[in-house]
Amino acid sequence: MSELLEIIMLVCFGVSWPVNAVKAYKARNTKGTSLLFLLLIFTGYVAGIGSKLTNRSYMAQIDKKWYVLIVYVINLVSLIVNLLIYYRNRKLESK
Repeated sequence: MSELLEIIMLVCFGVSWPVNAVKAYKARNTKGTSLLFLLLIFTGYVAGIGSKLTNRSYMAQIDKKWYVLIVYVINLVSLIVNLLIYYRNRKLESK
């Protein structure tokens, strides 16, 4: 049950990243985007993945609970896309 609740939390966060990426890409600027916020969330996802990988009971059942780790990785990739768009927009602003 705890994995299901964790996935619901991750999906709720995860849905916002593609929406934010599209908005930021179209805006072509960094206004309204906090690099510190993105980096803190990035750190949180890395810590969450690390938590799963170092949890012996989770790793003992990875064949049954792999989906939780996958959701973390999908969110992390989406966040990386947002970071890339942030740096693209910052470069556009400097021109």
